[in-house]
Amino acid sequence: MTFMANDHRRTELRDFLRSRRARLAPADVGMPEAGRRRTPGLRREEVAVLAGVGVSWYTWLEQGRDITVSSEVLDAISGALRLDEAERRHLYLLAGLNPPPGTAAAAESVTEELRRVIDAWSPRPAYIMDRHWNFVAVNDAARAVFGYGRTDHNCLVAYFTNERFRAMSLDWAQHAADVAGRFRADAAQYPDDPEFERIACELVAASPEFTDIWARHDVTAGNSAVKSIRHPDAGDLCFEALKMPLDDHPGLHLVLHNPRPGTGTESRLAKLVVPDPR
Repeated sequence: MTFMANDHRRTELRDFLRSRRARLAPADVGMPEAGRRRTPGLRREEVAVLAGVGVSWYTWLEQGRDITVSSEVLDAISGALRLDEAERRHLYLLAGLNPPPGTAAAAESVTEELRRVIDAWSPRPAYIMDRHWNFVAVNDAARAVFGYGRTDHNCLVAYFTNERFRAMSLDWAQHAADVAGRFRADAAQYPDDPEFERIACELVAASPEFTDIWARHDVTAGNSAVKSIRHPDAGDLCFEALKMPLDDHPGLHLVLHNPRPGTGTESRLAKLVVPDPR
């Protein structure tokens, strides 16, 4: 990062912290009023007390000085200033740190708007999954095309244990290591989350193929893939799959499947999946 970029970032940090202080009154954070104030909002020393940091250190941070910051201190300041998730991430970036992963969204937080999106994507397959690859919402096309049943609750587990999907997949063995590697890469983003290990351990007990692949500790990056299947009713289908994070729903990802051009998938898909008239 250049000196000018650093200088700009520190200026933005200073102005951001000042603006967050200005919008809070002592009463908002459970502190008594202490005499007349020349400017609105909390004083620097009050923010420092609320965050449990030294007044001089906080002053240097707000002034944009070149000091060392930690995620623990930034979280404390975020709490003191009542920052929301977006503001907290912004503070991390301005302070020169990578923002921590957002809090995983619960399944019930999937809005009707999101459900309408994946339903409208039909006859093309689409689903929403959480950070653990659990299916949160699946459209009818994905069930009809990939053979997902009502007992398929996790994308990784379904890939290795759903016999119908495995029988249809034209490149299952070729992509199995890639799928496991992507799950391992996602798990590394949440080192304190034991759910990833629990899912992997259960799958090790259920799938010899996964056991062999998982033991290699391969890691794969990327949010796109090609899926090719031989459907018993529709014939060969080939999709380009794209996984996209839903910024308003931390931890959730939308996975859309588009028919690959030149494969005849689109016409065959239209005969297999009849869109819901709703």
